Amino acid sequence: MARIGMVVHRDRGDAQVLAKRAIAWLAERGHEVRVPADDAAVAGLDEWACPDDRLCDSLELAVSLGGDGTMLRTVDLVSAAGVPVLGVNVGNLGYLTECEPSQLEDALERFFRGDFRIEERMTLDVRTDGKYPPAVALNEAWIEKTLPGHTVHVRLTIAGEAFTTYAADGLIVSTPTGSTAYNLSVRGPVVSPTLRAMIVKPVSPHQLFDFPLVLGESEEVRIEVLEGRTATLLVDGRNIGDLEPGDVMVCRGGPDSARLVRFGDRNFHQILKAKFGLADR
Repeated sequence: MARIGMVVHRDRGDAQVLAKRAIAWLAERGHEVRVPADDAAVAGLDEWACPDDRLCDSLELAVSLGGDGTMLRTVDLVSAAGVPVLGVNVGNLGYLTECEPSQLEDALERFFRGDFRIEERMTLDVRTDGKYPPAVALNEAWIEKTLPGHTVHVRLTIAGEAFTTYAADGLIVSTPTGSTAYNLSVRGPVVSPTLRAMIVKPVSPHQLFDFPLVLGESEEVRIEVLEGRTATLLVDGRNIGDLEPGDVMVCRGGPDSARLVRFGDRNFHQILKAKFGLADR
């Protein structure tokens, strides 16, 4: 018997239908299924509800049913316990997911046979000097302006040395995996997800220096909010809270990698090409 976690997109009915189908398939084969309590309440899966703090106990696999946002939430829940994640694309782009809904049962059978590999992805350890609990990011953490029509003023320090200040709409710190997320939308570089690095990219800076910085995972990035305006801290799309002048966001490479289940070869460059409809010339 295996213990399988199932994280379900809370606003997609098709993900909830798929969850019920997968749970029935697993239960028929004697496996234990756990669903985060909040997901279970929304999807009508109360029988399988499990508190978040017990979800990972002896868990062998976490199945993400949704898009990349659900994958990010799943990684946040299980990465510290080293649990592998199988992503099922019940979304749109699905950069991180591995299979489609029609392939789920076959993917589970392959996992149980050991016919898979694990792809490790770097995470970010995100802290605020105690103001908020530490957070894990697979894609990115960023500080953004709170009020429309204003900029946020921040000081960037790298590996203990002051680098520069920015007046901008925001400042992003992303992983290589996150280089194709928010970082890409503000013209940051696309970085191979096999690398371990941090990308620092300002958003609409009011200054000439608007270039991205690609840093080593151990080069601690410290961003301090300056002057009389608050900023908002977000981690993988989750609103963590406001930062007042003098507050900081600190990022470094996370101690725990995201462990993604893969079947066969997965060519990042060809996926990127397909997602953007790039043609050979």
